[in-house]
This record gives sequence, structure tokens and C-alpha cells, in this order.
Amino acid sequence: MKFTVSEIAQMLNGTVVGNDQITISSAAKIEEGLPGCISFLANSKYEHYIYSTQSSAVIVNKDFVPKKDIAATLIYVDNAYTAFTILLEEYQKRLAGIKSGVEQPSFIGENSQTGENCYRGAFSYIGKNCVIGKEVKIYPQAWLGDGVEVGDYSVIHPGVKIYDNTVIGKNVTIFANTVIGSDGFGFAPQADGSYKTIPQLGNVVIEDNVSIGSNTTIDCATMGSTIIRRGAKIDNLVQIAHNVEIGKNTVIAAQSGVSGSTTVGDQCVIAGQVGLVGHITVANNTKIGAQSGLGKSIKKEGLSLSGSPARDLNEHLRSMALVRRLPELEERLKDLERKQETSDFQ
Repeated sequence: MKFTVSEIAQMLNGTVVGNDQITISSAAKIEEGLPGCISFLANSKYEHYIYSTQSSAVIVNKDFVPKKDIAATLIYVDNAYTAFTILLEEYQKRLAGIKSGVEQPSFIGENSQTGENCYRGAFSYIGKNCVIGKEVKIYPQAWLGDGVEVGDYSVIHPGVKIYDNTVIGKNVTIFANTVIGSDGFGFAPQADGSYKTIPQLGNVVIEDNVSIGSNTTIDCATMGSTIIRRGAKIDNLVQIAHNVEIGKNTVIAAQSGVSGSTTVGDQCVIAGQVGLVGHITVANNTKIGAQSGLGKSIKKEGLSLSGSPARDLNEHLRSMALVRRLPELEERLKDLERKQETSDFQ
């Protein structure tokens, strides 16, 4: 797929300095660019590459002032990083738009309906009473149970399993082999030491503009709904338990887990391998560092936490600095003890 620099500038509301009729066919890192590529410069530590890059065009911030001559055509925008992301999104949309129609064999159940320009890949399955919006892409071997709703422009990648009555909003992307709506981990202990399964009768609701990575599992609610709010971004290999609520524009990195009935606020950042216990609330704008364990509610907004158990980031860093000094402090203590013993004998 090809664009002219002029078309890209219009797409990004940018201003061109150089030849705006150059054809761009691919994107590349600024240090790896070749003719026909477009790159971006957002971080000043990479500035030296812009003077030698072979990319045909480079997206730069409006305040960028070259120190030397640049061979590439420049596109000036408000935010180069965001603009480059928008460009990649548009490129991805157009590539995805190539997929259309129904491949065979595939199955759609009775009373289910699909919107215009949908794509259904081979061996995909759609159950009864489903509503699929316009321009939805359902890739091969995806499975949608009965009563599932999928909003316009959403993409369901290969091997995704979506259980009954799941509701998915617009512009949602679910990557390969993710499972949405499987039973929550609900078992009642019995007097004889066994466990009785608690029926999980709720569903999962995923709002608009959510991204869910590969091999992630989001359990249905015991009653009510497990909810992923608008704009949330969930990485690969994440476990979201029953009756959890993830707030708007919250991001969760790989191998993290959120236990049942926990509510995570808006604009939170949860790094990799973080564990949250059940039945707690995490305030808006909370940041939790990698491999942390959170065992209690966070009521104050805007805190940065780290460690297991998780605590204030600065406190955690001070503690880690002291831990690194423990061997030195031990030697100092032993030296003081030896001096004290020598003094006692005098």
C-alpha cells in the first residue's frame, strides 16, 4: 500500500518541508530507513540519525530545528510519536479492509445477523442470536457463542473464544487465542474438604476502543458483569477474574493477574507480573511497578507503588538501597562488636 507525502501530511495535519510528491511504501526506524520508507523523530537522543537516514520522509515535532542539511522530506506535526502511531493505525486499517466476505467452511447460527462488509474467515463459528456490527473482521477458527454482540469495526483474531452473552463494543481488537467469558474461579468449600462449583451466570462487557492481547483470559461474572471500560489496553497473558472492573484507559502489562471482584480505576498503569488480591479498589491514576503484589485497597489517587507487598515507590527504592548495603552494614556491626569486646577486656 502506498501514500504520497502530501497524503500523509493531510492525514496528520502536518506541514511539509521538501518534496511532497514522494511515494511512501513502508515505515522504518530512523536508523534503518531506506528509500520509500517513512520514519519519525520524537526523542532528541536519536537526532543524529536524521542527518544520515536514507528514509524518504521523517515526521518531526513542530519545534524541531535542524542543525545540518537533511536529505529527507520533513513532515512537521504537534507530536511526532502520536502522529506516527496514527499513520500506522491507518495503514493497518487499510490492510485489514482488504479482508471481506465469507470463507467456507464457516457457520452462523439461526437469528444471528452481521453488518455490511463483514469478514468471516474459514472455520469461524457464530452461535445463535448474535449481533455482529459493520466491517467486523472475524478471522479463521474464532468461536463466538450464543447471544454475543460485537460492535462496528472490531477485529477478532484467529482462535479467539468468546463465550455466550459477551458484549463487545466498537473498535475493539482481540488477539489470537484469547478467551472471553469462561467460568470464574468459584468453588464453595464443603465440610468433607471437597469443593462445590458455584455456577457462573454473568457475562463480560467490553466497551469501545479496547485492545486485548493474545492468550489473555477474562472470566465471566458470577452474577452481573465483568467489565473492561472504554480505551483499556490489556497485554498478552493477563488473567482478569470474575466480577472485576477495569477502568477507562487503564493499561495492564503481560503476566499480571487481577483477582475476583476487584475494581481498578481509570488511567491506571499496571506493569508486568503484578498480582492484585480480590475484593479491593484501586484509585484512579495509580501506577504499580513490575512484580508487585497489591494486597489492600488504594484510596488516594495518583500514587506510584512497587514491591511485594506494594508500597510507595520512593519508600520501596529507599528500602532496596538499604538492602544492597546490608553486607557493608553487617561488617560495620561486627567491627563495632569486636571493638566493644576489646574494650571490655581492658
